[in-house]
Amino acid sequence: MTSQKVEFAGSTQAKLAGVLELPEHRRAQAYAVFAHCFTCGKNSLAAVRISRALAERGIATLRFDFTGLGDSEGELGNAGFAANVADLVAAVHWLDATHGQPTLLVGHSLGGTAALLAAHQLTKVKAVCTIGAPSTANHVLQHLMVNRPVGDTTLTATIGGRTFPIWPSFIEELRRADEGGVSAGPGQAQLVLHSSQDAVVAPEEGWRLFDAADPRTRSFVNLEGADHLLSQAADAAYAADLIAAWGARYLFDSAARKDDAPVDLRDGEVWIGEHDHVFWRAMRAGAHHLDADEPLGVGGGARGPTPYDLLLMALGACTSMTLRRYALRKGYALSDVQVRLEHERIHAQDCAECGDREGKVERITRVLQVHGPLSQEQRADLVRIADRCPVHRTLENQPLIVTRLAHDD
Repeated sequence: MTSQKVEFAGSTQAKLAGVLELPEHRRAQAYAVFAHCFTCGKNSLAAVRISRALAERGIATLRFDFTGLGDSEGELGNAGFAANVADLVAAVHWLDATHGQPTLLVGHSLGGTAALLAAHQLTKVKAVCTIGAPSTANHVLQHLMVNRPVGDTTLTATIGGRTFPIWPSFIEELRRADEGGVSAGPGQAQLVLHSSQDAVVAPEEGWRLFDAADPRTRSFVNLEGADHLLSQAADAAYAADLIAAWGARYLFDSAARKDDAPVDLRDGEVWIGEHDHVFWRAMRAGAHHLDADEPLGVGGGARGPTPYDLLLMALGACTSMTLRRYALRKGYALSDVQVRLEHERIHAQDCAECGDREGKVERITRVLQVHGPLSQEQRADLVRIADRCPVHRTLENQPLIVTRLAHDD
């Protein structure tokens, strides 16, 4: 995961500061924007942990400070809630112009409400996730500890022990915010994450968001035990796992989920489709979905194992299964078995096992790690049995590969 500091113009043309969390050593599979909670900022625990966790799962995520907060220019009190929504729209447009089209919005607390409202202006967004969000912006007023006026123009709000100036215009915008149960836009999936122990935004608010969402694409998960700020690392990681797993269905253009994916695969038959027109491939075996790709260095996106990786995995998995079944049958005290494999092309003259071959040869090196109170004879026996793995035998037998065109429909 790589973090990049960025700046872009917000809704009021104030310069907004952000951090773009990118997957490391591979291309992003999707892009997201994270809207932080009221007065929290881009460096809040939830914003940092969730954005980085999503990046580790292939979703590049921009977290930024709203106008007047953190490292962003402007004044919080003057900005207003509408400016927060517009800042979020500006962030999406900037990310689209510089890196890739965001298809996921994640909003924490009031940032979740802003994300839902912004989604109606962002038709390319496919999914919106809210975390501890109120069902209406007006709900926030119930939790603002508004103190006596400072001068003639501002109020102050105390949140989490910190005091912030709040202009009356900001409060008026909150009161004018949608009272009818805000939800994502048409065709946009919505995930509501809310803790039943949330002491800031009542759990009922999450259920109201869920009730207002499209029944066909809505989901609700209780973040049991989490506080409103997701201050525990485990809670933030759990939320990120949920978002990434849920979002994959909507964010990643998977050929295996398109209409051309076959539904009549026989046992032992696999199917390969295209994610893109480069190297990224969708694979299906029964109910199991996998991806294959090539490394970044050769023009791929590193979004899955290479074909040779998959070949080695097949041989390694088969080897491990064969050794385990044999050890059980023989009563060997094999506590654990691991297999490491490597494929390489070498000159025959450099290969002690290649006999009288000439030129370049392909060699697969397989290293067995067997653990347990095993005798030397038992260890040698397991090495011998590894060659009886069915995939090993198939490779050695040089199977006949028949290729034909499918009948056109």
